[in-house]
Amino acid sequence: MLTGFIYLWYISKPIKMEIKCISFVFLTLLAMQYSHGQETQSLDSITIKSSRIDLPFKENSRTISILSSDVIEASPATNLAELLQQEAGIDIRRQGLYGMQADLYIRGGGFDQTLLLIDGIKAEDPQTGHHSLNIALPLEVIKRIEIIKGPAARIFGQNAFTGAINIVTKSKESIKNNLEFQLGSYNQQHAAATIAAQLGSAALMSHASINSSDGYRYNTDFNNQNFFIKSSFNTMANPIDVMATFSERKFGGNQFYAIDAKEQYEETQSSLVGVSTTLRRGKLKLSPQLYWKRNQDLYLYIRNNPPTYRNLHISNKIGGQINASFDWSAGITGFGIDLAKVEMSSNRLGNRNRWMGTLFIEHKFSFFGGALDLTPGVSVNYFSEFNINAFPGIDIGYAINNQFRVYVNAGYTYRIPTYNDLYYVGSRDMGNEDLVPEEAISEELGFKYFGQNITASVAFFNRDSDNLIDYTKDNEADKWQSNNLKSLNTKGLEFQFTTPFKLGQYNQTLNLGYTYLKEDLNAIRANFSKYVINSLNHHLTARIKSQFTKNLTQSIVYKFAERATGESYSVVDAQLKLRINGLELSVTANNIFNTHYIETGIVPMPKGNVLFGLRGFF
Repeated sequence: MLTGFIYLWYISKPIKMEIKCISFVFLTLLAMQYSHGQETQSLDSITIKSSRIDLPFKENSRTISILSSDVIEASPATNLAELLQQEAGIDIRRQGLYGMQADLYIRGGGFDQTLLLIDGIKAEDPQTGHHSLNIALPLEVIKRIEIIKGPAARIFGQNAFTGAINIVTKSKESIKNNLEFQLGSYNQQHAAATIAAQLGSAALMSHASINSSDGYRYNTDFNNQNFFIKSSFNTMANPIDVMATFSERKFGGNQFYAIDAKEQYEETQSSLVGVSTTLRRGKLKLSPQLYWKRNQDLYLYIRNNPPTYRNLHISNKIGGQINASFDWSAGITGFGIDLAKVEMSSNRLGNRNRWMGTLFIEHKFSFFGGALDLTPGVSVNYFSEFNINAFPGIDIGYAINNQFRVYVNAGYTYRIPTYNDLYYVGSRDMGNEDLVPEEAISEELGFKYFGQNITASVAFFNRDSDNLIDYTKDNEADKWQSNNLKSLNTKGLEFQFTTPFKLGQYNQTLNLGYTYLKEDLNAIRANFSKYVINSLNHHLTARIKSQFTKNLTQSIVYKFAERATGESYSVVDAQLKLRINGLELSVTANNIFNTHYIETGIVPMPKGNVLFGLRGFF
């Protein structure tokens, strides 16, 4: 029934928002019709890790979404970029097949304004936000994804300008040993192995995968490799976790970065190593971490003629942090320190280094038996190039009853320029050493409902940004140069709705999300602007997981996007899975209605394509 509805929706070309809203309501009513007698998954047992204070999901006074392992497993997404696109309010602008080059945006912010973390380790790239998703983990090793929408500088410091995404990795207990093979359109080939074992007091899990394709248009082929390993030592007492990941991407970039360049080519290598543990002494909890992150980026303007134009950037970040919390009679106090050094070696940026340090403290006050909570806090950051800055903020929440919660939060946030912004010297672009950091003040009002059959939330948000960085020029023949030119007001609303229901004896799940954005940009003091605002003014997502028999499941994802330019498009992805004993057969279809659309630049996204998979568990 739903498949037929989506088809009718597609052929009617729903351009007007009135039609989309009617369809939205229809799906909601359809879900509620079948939602009798079902219970949602309890959220009380989920403790948010993307916070300085451990809080159950239901008690958090921020807009936080959780993509659990069940959601990830049920999704037709084959990589992290595709998965995050299914969340309203997140704009993943891709170029190429398989999320080959992808930028991450939250609530209209820029690709440098969202912080990515892996097990609480900041994995941002100091060169450019274009590399943020290079370190993206394979979906097979992700336990859940925590998405903070809104300013998170009070929690993580700079660069969490519009939000943060924390990827929590699986442990050995969450892994079933398996081998996987996939073949599909454009000669896509994928092979992966995921293995876990217990060796005395040590637990081990590992993953290795290779992905390749001939590409969907000229010079869009790719060859990827991913390796991940996680070990837990001394599991009988205080476990020490060691995590290491490595990702290599080699791909053709036809018109990815320069619209007149069809021969572009890029190779990236990203690695992250982290060591962490947790110590408890009465009501005191300490969580120390040490980490090293490396990124290497090789860019060729002409693939088969490297001397024509070549970029090579290598960055290394070494750091350590201690997160602590103390639960006492006056509430819960979270505090800690984060220290790191970044080094950059580049033929376009020179040799650079940066020291940074962060001190943070926040405290949760509870009143009226815990119904009302106030959590003020501040993060104080030092950067060797930009001195000291403080990021205050406060969260306030009130539980009207066990099902309904209202919250408000406000905070100051900040982003320092990347090395590309400051120092890049190229044939068409140049940095500006006189740049000052971007800054913003954000406010949010939200409501959450946790019912027996429905989980829903709505949030209203506002952000006033100053000194936003753009690349501009006065004459068409000039180079693009980075400058602080923009002041921007961003306001909007966000809605999420989830319900389980039954068809016959089998469980189904429906998720709906919608985000509306309105941006008012002050006049740009230049004749030409490179990064013209192109946010998602309207973003509607619908996910449904259906089970037809004991062994057969289906997942369908619908995405509608309308950008600030007025361009709009709808995309539908679907997947069928059949399990027979220890084997799983899958068919994944992306863009099944062959929609022509562009997410960024002038690069069209692939038309309909299919991927056939076989996975064996042992």
